[in-house]
Amino acid sequence: MASPTSSDEINEFFLNVVMETTQIIIEEEETSSKRRKRQQCLNRDREGAHDRLMADYFAENPVYTDEMFRRRFRMSRRLFLRIANDLANYDPFFTLRWDATGKRGVTTLQKCTSAIRQLAYGTSSDMWDEYLKMSDRTSRESLYQFCKGVVKLYSTKYLRRPTKNDIIKLYQAHESKHGFPGMLGSIDCMHWPWRNCPNAWRGQFTRGDHGHPTLILEAVASNDLWVWHAFFGVPGSNNDINVLGQSDIFNDIINGTGPDSRFSVSGVEYKHGYYLADGIYPTYAAIVKTIPYPEDEKRKKFAKCQESARKDVERLFGVLQQKWHIVANPARALELKTLRYCMYACILLHNMIIEDEGNAICEYDPNDIHENVVPVDEGQQESNMWALYNETTHNHLRSDLIEHVWQFGRVNNNE
Repeated sequence: MASPTSSDEINEFFLNVVMETTQIIIEEEETSSKRRKRQQCLNRDREGAHDRLMADYFAENPVYTDEMFRRRFRMSRRLFLRIANDLANYDPFFTLRWDATGKRGVTTLQKCTSAIRQLAYGTSSDMWDEYLKMSDRTSRESLYQFCKGVVKLYSTKYLRRPTKNDIIKLYQAHESKHGFPGMLGSIDCMHWPWRNCPNAWRGQFTRGDHGHPTLILEAVASNDLWVWHAFFGVPGSNNDINVLGQSDIFNDIINGTGPDSRFSVSGVEYKHGYYLADGIYPTYAAIVKTIPYPEDEKRKKFAKCQESARKDVERLFGVLQQKWHIVANPARALELKTLRYCMYACILLHNMIIEDEGNAICEYDPNDIHENVVPVDEGQQESNMWALYNETTHNHLRSDLIEHVWQFGRVNNNE
């Protein structure tokens, strides 16, 4: 039988345990109460916000005109409604739903409007809470889901490799405007500052000439600012964010899977079209660079015309940043995949707007498919690669273009 002293100690021990447990429960309840107080649900008038949005922009006789809609949404009402309907059919996130308590959610137009305004004005996700009655989290999710949906739905059509018919139209347009036969477009890059780059990645994404983390967008544009190829990320990295990058352009040549793009200039036939570029690009057979220090009149004429034609892609980045300010401002997202979707969504929307306004060189034809070309063997791939890297072909092509541009300018002057 235990002694009284040991029994008192046991009772005191259990009493202390009960008191400590009670104190822990009380503290947890107080913490939960504070947390619930911080996360209280606001009584947003979502129905009223939807009705105001409809009356302002989407009613039969809206308050704001078509010109004001075009300026604020960066596109026509017809195109915006088409995108909204496609997203609602593609992703249930953009449909009107009710929660477990029977409270009505946010409509398709509200979510798409919030996403477009964030892309167009580059504002934070809670900027439109007063007008659209959407929380910061819902607006941010709407933006990312909108960009992802646009990329999934429209990248095949509006960010595609050119077909044979597209190449013929591009050749005709560039030669008539710039005097460059066989020109597919101009290639260049821009830097997008990354504000919320993780500290562990800052060294990888920072260049000395910028001093802060940036992401690189490299694109090919024709003279109507149509983007055919785009590479987004860090050149040479394997971060799984390449959709149609520079390597894909030349991989088609190496693998022999690209469409027939032969052309002739100054009586010489070349197998592949070319892109105009500045001095940072290599001297490939499919790239034509300017002459840094032209000596005679022919070379001066060529350098002037080449640099003038390259303004297409320079204007592209300027128009892209002015139209979609989210690209002009430092990126806020934390994940590379999210940033990729945002950038490609801006490019795709830009191309869709061009087509909607009737300014595209190459109209999309679903019957115009790529040729089913079987990739060549490894030996032929290596031969194609060395032909692409051939500086002699690059120099010969540039010499023939110098002569052609000189004769083209003389004919135009005589006319």
